[in-house]
Amino acid sequence: MTQLTNADTIFVEAKKLNLYPKLVQQLNKDLLYANIDRQFDDAVLPESLKLMLHETVYKLINEKFADYLNLLYIIDVPEHQIKQLDGSDMLQLSEQVTFLILKREWQKVWFRSKYS
Repeated sequence: MTQLTNADTIFVEAKKLNLYPKLVQQLNKDLLYANIDRQFDDAVLPESLKLMLHETVYKLINEKFADYLNLLYIIDVPEHQIKQLDGSDMLQLSEQVTFLILKREWQKVWFRSKYS
């Protein structure tokens, strides 16, 4: 697994390994488990996926914080990574959380494809 510095590097790696549809499916599965009413088509463009997920995270933080925490728990985003983020700007915070979500989902997909 290469160094993941932003969402674009995740998408490049996923496309290179032909795992992008699996990444979207994993995200959809975890959103469904968390009772978040947002599903993405397997053919969604990476930039659109990132923007729509960012919007969803932003709304959850501002309007449904308990659902936001549940989503982080379901996806298994490390708590120490969330605690390191600066929460003074909600838009920037939601963007950083979006990256952490995509990164964790990518780890799940990558490990599953590599070791199964």
